[in-house]
Amino acid sequence: ISMRTLTTLLGNSQKLDGGAMFGNAPRALWSRWMQPDAENRIDLGCRALLVRDGERNVLVETGIGAFFPPALRQRYGVQEERHVLLDSLAAVGLDDADIDVVLLTHLHFDHAGGLLAAWEEGQPARLLFPNAHFVSGRRHWQRARQPHPRDRASFVPELLDLLQASGRLELLDDGERSAHLGEGWRFHFSEGHTPGQMLPEIAMPDGPVVFSGDLIPGAPWVHLPLTMGYDRFPEGLIEEKERLLDSLIARNGRLVFTHDPCVAMGRVRRDEQERYSLYDTLERVENLEA
Repeated sequence: ISMRTLTTLLGNSQKLDGGAMFGNAPRALWSRWMQPDAENRIDLGCRALLVRDGERNVLVETGIGAFFPPALRQRYGVQEERHVLLDSLAAVGLDDADIDVVLLTHLHFDHAGGLLAAWEEGQPARLLFPNAHFVSGRRHWQRARQPHPRDRASFVPELLDLLQASGRLELLDDGERSAHLGEGWRFHFSEGHTPGQMLPEIAMPDGPVVFSGDLIPGAPWVHLPLTMGYDRFPEGLIEEKERLLDSLIARNGRLVFTHDPCVAMGRVRRDEQERYSLYDTLERVENLEA
């Protein structure tokens, strides 16, 4: 059996409106968990997960990247001009050409934008990861290609065109295994945030690890009633979240958070009042052995 290790990598960071991120919670409550700035924005990370799987390098998500021109970078609160994920890969001895598979939970720009090279004046969008297969869910791909007016701005048509033209896109139906990922990977499909979001579960000796994407974007959202203003179906999302959390508690599983600036991973518990919380949290994960 080949050795598998997990390492979290930071991409570009963002500042986004706290009210939008905490949807149904009042500022008096959420500002205790994440301190807003003068413009009501909170700090958010865009964390990817590197899975070294024997000889293969699998990257789960790519963050927002640096593809936006300056005006849009400012609008969406992207903090760095450079492509931070490429720096994080370099720090572990890799570059984008070394990645064999990129798994995309969904195709919103803050999760898939890092597939593109950093913005340059007068240059067209350019796809990075020249040797990778790109794996995502078929239903979500169809949503990205025919978005609703409410989420159209979350997708980057040029990126979708480049993925399609690459000839390296693998779209999975619900319940299907990935030909490029093989054993030890399964997927939870979720509708609450966006139709067909695909959350990978990686088998580990001491319990599974789930990359929770935008179902549970960070540690505060483990609290069951919390949803984001960006979620399509908040009540359905809460039910999906409860099922996933109960499943992880039963199996001693862990969550990896993409948007939490401080917490990369944690285990879940439920107290006598039926409230979920985290323990055994880590700020970063480095070569965790599977």
